[in-house]
Amino acid sequence: MKIFFTLILFVSLSFCDSFITDMEYGQMLYQNPRGIGCNKCHGKKGEGSVIAKYKEHNRSSQELYDKELVAPPINRLSLQDFAKGIKISKDIMPLYFLTNDEIIILYKYIKEINKEKK
Repeated sequence: MKIFFTLILFVSLSFCDSFITDMEYGQMLYQNPRGIGCNKCHGKKGEGSVIAKYKEHNRSSQELYDKELVAPPINRLSLQDFAKGIKISKDIMPLYFLTNDEIIILYKYIKEINKEKK
C-alpha cells in the first residue's frame, strides 16, 4: 500500500508543470509583485487611474491650479513597450526587478483579463 501511494505521488508530480497556472501567477504578480501591486495605480484591469489630486502654485501668476498624478493605461501596450515601462525607471514608477518570464506572464494576464466576454 505504501508503494502504491508513493507511485501515485511520483506519477502525479512528474506530470505537473507547476502548482499554479501562468494565469494565477500573473494575477499574483499584478496584485503584489514586490510590495505594492500594479492594480493600486493602474487600476483593476490596467486601464489607468488618478493616483492623487493636488494644487500647484504658479509663481509668476500667483494662482493655484488643480493638478492630477495619473498612472497611464497599460492594457493596450505592446509587449515591447510594456517590458520597457517595467525595466526603465521613470517618474514615480518603482522598479520591480521582474524576470523576462515574469514580464511575459504579467503581460499575458493583463491581456487575458481585458478580453471581451462573448
